[in-house]
Amino acid sequence: MSTIPIFADESWRLPSRGRVAMFSLIIGESAIFTIFVVAYIYYIGRSVTGPTPQILDVPWFNTVCLLSSSIAIVFAERAIEHGRIRAFAAWWALTMLLGIVFLAGTAIEWKRLIYTNGLTIRTNLFGTTFYSLVGLHATHVVVGLLMLSLVMIFTLLGRVEQRHTQRIQVLSLYWHFVDAVWVVVFTVVYMMGK
Repeated sequence: MSTIPIFADESWRLPSRGRVAMFSLIIGESAIFTIFVVAYIYYIGRSVTGPTPQILDVPWFNTVCLLSSSIAIVFAERAIEHGRIRAFAAWWALTMLLGIVFLAGTAIEWKRLIYTNGLTIRTNLFGTTFYSLVGLHATHVVVGLLMLSLVMIFTLLGRVEQRHTQRIQVLSLYWHFVDAVWVVVFTVVYMMGK
């Protein structure tokens, strides 16, 4: 007769549903981004007419802002973990501000590309793949900012407490994902693509 082994360490728990759901979302979104990145790489240099990737300026400032927002959100996580709600709110607001600056920089870049260089989504293959990939990322930044804004509203209303740490960490995973995707997009579009 066989016995079921009893483990000495029974402290293991199932991961939180929120964390599992966020990782599932990130895996699905990673697949979508992979398709867009592969399409961009495949079509580099295939445009017969119109502007080419050489018209792109490397968005160093925007990149520093977005990547810095990941550092700010880590400090926000640590603050709420220790029950320092005011510090959490300040770091959370800084994360949002850096994300907004990134989006504004993207909008300025697009305005220049459209009105100065004549690059639209219909101009050529480069325009189509560029705006699709960078626009997909910008959309994810907007969604992240909307979620961060909701948390900020609840924080200002006094509804966010230390006991919400795990939920904040789950949302932070999404923001880190958006930043990590930007590293790939930045490398492919602005470094390799030129």
